Amino acid sequence: MTLAVPLDHVAKVQAAGLAASPILPAFSEICARLGLTEAEAAARVVADPDFVLDHVLMPALADSIAPLDALAKEADIIASSIFAFSAGIVAEKRNLPLVDIVLQPMTMFSAWQPPHAPRFEAMRHAPNGPLGRAWNRMLYRIVRHLLRHRHGTGISAVRRENGLGPSRAAVLIDRPATRVQTLCCYSPVLGPPCPDRPPNTHVVGFPFFDSESGADEPLATGLSAFLSEGEPPVVFSLGSIAWAAAGDFYKHAAAAAKRLGRRAVLLTGTGGFGREGDCVTIGYAPHSKLFKHCAAIVHHGGIGTTGQALLAGCPQFVVPFFGDQHDNAARVQDLKIGRSLSAILFSSENAAAALRVILNDKGMRERAELIGRQVMAENGAAEAARLIKCVIERATIEN
Repeated sequence: MTLAVPLDHVAKVQAAGLAASPILPAFSEICARLGLTEAEAAARVVADPDFVLDHVLMPALADSIAPLDALAKEADIIASSIFAFSAGIVAEKRNLPLVDIVLQPMTMFSAWQPPHAPRFEAMRHAPNGPLGRAWNRMLYRIVRHLLRHRHGTGISAVRRENGLGPSRAAVLIDRPATRVQTLCCYSPVLGPPCPDRPPNTHVVGFPFFDSESGADEPLATGLSAFLSEGEPPVVFSLGSIAWAAAGDFYKHAAAAAKRLGRRAVLLTGTGGFGREGDCVTIGYAPHSKLFKHCAAIVHHGGIGTTGQALLAGCPQFVVPFFGDQHDNAARVQDLKIGRSLSAILFSSENAAAALRVILNDKGMRERAELIGRQVMAENGAAEAARLIKCVIERATIEN
């Protein structure tokens, strides 16, 4: 097995004991091509919903085909995120089965469970009857048309270069022709199976992997000492991208904790360990080792952080910046285990008011703890591996 990843992820995969091969450039190379600093690129990702697709994913498509195709020569199967557009093309070219990996519930693009996100505001988010679902399907058709119009010519050119005919599929929304199975790698608690899901779709649970370097990482000594000194703190985190476009988020976070008289841990994305009274700052800490010691988790709503917060059984305060973060925030609210507030409205006063309610809501904590036990009982990585192995065995028998 080989993981085909961006260049700057190779060392992390190898540190975890797995084989890795680069098929995409490092983030720093993308920034250099665009003439942006990494912070400026992160700000563009947050501000422009088209930026990743138009300036990162589509420009990398043609160049990623050759290295992935070389890896596929000896492959039995390709398992790929829906954001790796080259995977469907290579799988079709090599006549290999493709397992579709879905990491965010939003990207199932269901008429029954449409995304809670700025670009999908016109959809019926509680379509109790056929009329609402028909409305949602019509809006999806419009989105498909727009995506084909914008990117169909470029994708057809890449397909032609690889000996394939044109395709009417729309990137992100339509599944590749060689897809044999879809694995939804999140908890069914967060994203229950949709009635209109594709055939052979399985919601397997989160495949948790919690390390910045790839190797096992303990909590920093200073952070461990801080956690043992007093009451559970509130943790504030913006994940792996949003921290670079944080603005005054961490300033407001520290002030909110001070207003409440609460201890706080700020995961700032960069920098070493620092402490000022009851407030600790550190670039990164393994979420699975930190979150379980916390009273509440304030975060951006990225799917990895959301999953770890669910696992920890902690109430959540979600501050979405972009993309699926808005949808994950809505799902946390629907589960009644947290609250949400747009990043634009995040201030020390608003954060303190929301946290005061969350921290004093015994029922919310009990629901979060119950869901934490449910998520802990799942094993998404093992179940996904089992299902992928079944596909390989079936393909071997058929061939």
